[in-house]
Amino acid sequence: MTNTAALSRLFEPTSLGALPLANRLVMAPLTRNRAGADGVPQPIMATYYAQRASAGLIIAEAATPNAVGQTYPNIPAIHNEAHVAGWRRVTDAVRAAGGRMFLQLQHGGRVGHPDNSGLTPVAPSPVPLPETIHTPSGRQDSVVPREMTLDDIRATVADFASAARNAVDAGFAGVEVHAANGHLLHQFMARNTNHRTDAYGGSVAGRIRFAVEVVRAVAEAVGPERVGLRISPGNTVNGIEEGDTGSIYPALVEALADTGLAYLHLVTADPDQPLFQRIRKSWPGTLMANPALPWAEPLPADGGKREGERLLAAGADLISLGRAFLANPDLVERLRVDAPLNQVRDRHMMYVGGETGYTDYPTLAGTPELAGARP
Repeated sequence: MTNTAALSRLFEPTSLGALPLANRLVMAPLTRNRAGADGVPQPIMATYYAQRASAGLIIAEAATPNAVGQTYPNIPAIHNEAHVAGWRRVTDAVRAAGGRMFLQLQHGGRVGHPDNSGLTPVAPSPVPLPETIHTPSGRQDSVVPREMTLDDIRATVADFASAARNAVDAGFAGVEVHAANGHLLHQFMARNTNHRTDAYGGSVAGRIRFAVEVVRAVAEAVGPERVGLRISPGNTVNGIEEGDTGSIYPALVEALADTGLAYLHLVTADPDQPLFQRIRKSWPGTLMANPALPWAEPLPADGGKREGERLLAAGADLISLGRAFLANPDLVERLRVDAPLNQVRDRHMMYVGGETGYTDYPTLAGTPELAGARP
């Protein structure tokens, strides 16, 4: 068996502020729809995350900070005591396995449906999602969201701060504010979903204002060293068209550069792109980078290891991987020894509930014929 760990910075111990990390590999947040209908994390989620505790850091899947922010059925939440208690079982299991966890906080905005949350979705402007949305009775047409009032905005900022406090009470080391992938904070930043003419729209400064206020409120609530921010420049998922990507993100980074956040998480990062280089130069703290590995294609044989190493060489500090951790509970060890990887068996199994395609992926220890094998 060839051990490449000594040749790769991915396996170096490091730290996130005062939080020690065993390596630079981060499990990215992955929605898996295994919570109860009420948003309470289920016991199977503790098993799933504990299996992956060898990651330097786990960022747990998106949890909603309030009821109206729910996106799809069986999404976990973090806005009441039952949610806190459910998540505490998860963090206890991961901590017992030697792991560290942050929780992603996500408000869906227009990515929601009354059949999922019981409420009409809210958004910066009454612009509906241009596609159908999954509900308990199947896919349905999206609805026109209600435009948020200034009172709604203030209340939502407060809900994010309260959710962060709940997450810390639930045993998480910190939280990640989700401002990516076409959800509420991203909707405020994009021209095609934000038609406002007040202080939260129009100019770049107006469109980043809500995200900045949310991040600062969360940092004040639990301490900036416990807070990360996720962004996905140029991402068009969920019908987003930013219009001025090259202006929005440098402005956002500059507005938050003095906060002392734990990290900035850049999704589908490409070290050859000028925007990556500009963000790295402007961001004074830890930069977490998620390699651009297309969902429509199989996992590369190395699970993204080569791209992760390229990003580290270009200035990233931590590397987040998604599908590779989903299908490989022992991903860190597999990458360390260049062992073959499990492929995701069926994308649809990601969201159907139960053990299949969730907690039943084999480890190297469970498949001795692979021990010592190379791709």
